Amino acid sequence: MQLLETHNVQNLKTPIRFQEYGVGIFKTIPTKSGIKKAIKKELVFIDGTLATTSKYICGGEKITLFESEKSATFERLKLDLEVLFEDETLAIIYKPAGILVSGNKFVTIANALTQNLKKSNESDAVKPQPIHRLDYPTSGLLLIGKTSAAISKLSKLFEDKEISKTYFAITIGKMKIKGVIDLPIDKKNAHTDFEVLKSVISERFEFLNLVKLHPKTGRKHQLRKHLLSIENPILGDKEYFLDDKILKGKGLFLHAATLAFVHPFTKEKISITKVLPKKFKKIFPDF
Repeated sequence: MQLLETHNVQNLKTPIRFQEYGVGIFKTIPTKSGIKKAIKKELVFIDGTLATTSKYICGGEKITLFESEKSATFERLKLDLEVLFEDETLAIIYKPAGILVSGNKFVTIANALTQNLKKSNESDAVKPQPIHRLDYPTSGLLLIGKTSAAISKLSKLFEDKEISKTYFAITIGKMKIKGVIDLPIDKKNAHTDFEVLKSVISERFEFLNLVKLHPKTGRKHQLRKHLLSIENPILGDKEYFLDDKILKGKGLFLHAATLAFVHPFTKEKISITKVLPKKFKKIFPDF
């Protein structure tokens, strides 16, 4: 056998069965079923002794994972994510444009979380999960739950509209300085506040605008649909656009810049901001 990964257990508040603790500590086997299979194949050791699912982890143990010589080569996702906030229960990461949050593809944010986040020491720790969506072409902040309780409470905060999100977009055409768009989406109420921070003259698009957006609801493609509805689509949008106003090759100019909420456990006010991507600054260098 060949040593594959090593994990050192930090101090724990209460002992926890290895079957629960082992989920997510190894990059190569992030699931509970994977841990069970590795234990059954006698590939996992705790302080040099073969691991069992019923073994209790108390803190300070050294857990080693070996690879069987008969094992097939396992393809591992290598995707470094920027982590802007993290504690035992939740995290906020930066999602680059052009990556799916989740789904059936191999390269997704969800599949990369275990290698980029620390294993939670809480008793209800689970494989980290995104709490909300960002479109494939959209960059910005993504909220992650690391425990069952956190996933439940953070989802409730979204449902109750207690998480404030701020987006920035570059839009096409002449716009009024401020406004509200409340066009229903899929027969459901949808509300977006917008404010134009700066506009520049464009030979091709007439005007380009740097717009701050505050969605009050979270409908699918809400911001993109809403801005198209007032004939100011987002620059680079290939789904919601005006004829002859498509910019190709630069991606979508939509960025989820800020997440603000009260931490469901510590009650601390959390407000995290990610600066505008470089492509925004090429058009609006002062921001």
